[in-house]
Amino acid sequence: MVIAIDGPAGAGKSTVARAVAAELGFTYLDSGAMYRCVALAAHEAGVDVDNAAGLGVLADGLEIGFEGRRVLLGGRDVSDAIRAPEVSGDASRVSVHPAVREAMVARQRELIAAGRYVAEGRDIGTVVSPDAPLKVFLTASDEERARRRAAETGEDVASVLAAQRSRDARDTEREHGALRAAADAVELDTTGLSLQRVVARIVALAQDRGLVHRPQGESGDPERTSPQFVSEGSPDSPPSEHK
Repeated sequence: MVIAIDGPAGAGKSTVARAVAAELGFTYLDSGAMYRCVALAAHEAGVDVDNAAGLGVLADGLEIGFEGRRVLLGGRDVSDAIRAPEVSGDASRVSVHPAVREAMVARQRELIAAGRYVAEGRDIGTVVSPDAPLKVFLTASDEERARRRAAETGEDVASVLAAQRSRDARDTEREHGALRAAADAVELDTTGLSLQRVVARIVALAQDRGLVHRPQGESGDPERTSPQFVSEGSPDSPPSEHK
């Protein structure tokens, strides 16, 4: 079973999904890290990121795993290496190739079938697990998303914003696994909101749908202690959402 959290880069997917998984006792699945692993492996093997056939063979043979917050590629910890700007930029480029997506989607489905996951990416609710009982699509303003990513990588906001717009275009226009909200997804705009409010809303949705037990007397939108979000907002402002 999976709670699917999709959205564009910088919307807060990783931070939110990790916190929701911790709150519910689920396993966190970072699908984006898997494509970053493909990009990293391509760099190391000298395979051009536009070589669809070569990347398909490469991706199909990769051993990618997760241990807590560690991402493993062939048994070695690549958690930091896959976050390098050049790898991040190529992750969306390798992900447009159908053979790469087929290999990664198959692995994601294997993981999801074996346990309870909070999975985040760009096509979890539309391609990987279209029957997910809860789908959330996170959004934020372009400027907010760029500011968050710049704070994470140390790059200047203007450069991140330019790269982000190019990546958004690739992600939304690609033929396979394009970024879009599932028709039955709940959309949450995280601009200016605290992590606590966003996590509490998703936890409440999971409880409302019977995916987890709601303790007796608990309200539908509790305040919780969670890791700090990349952007702290007013805790009194409810998330903007629509289905």
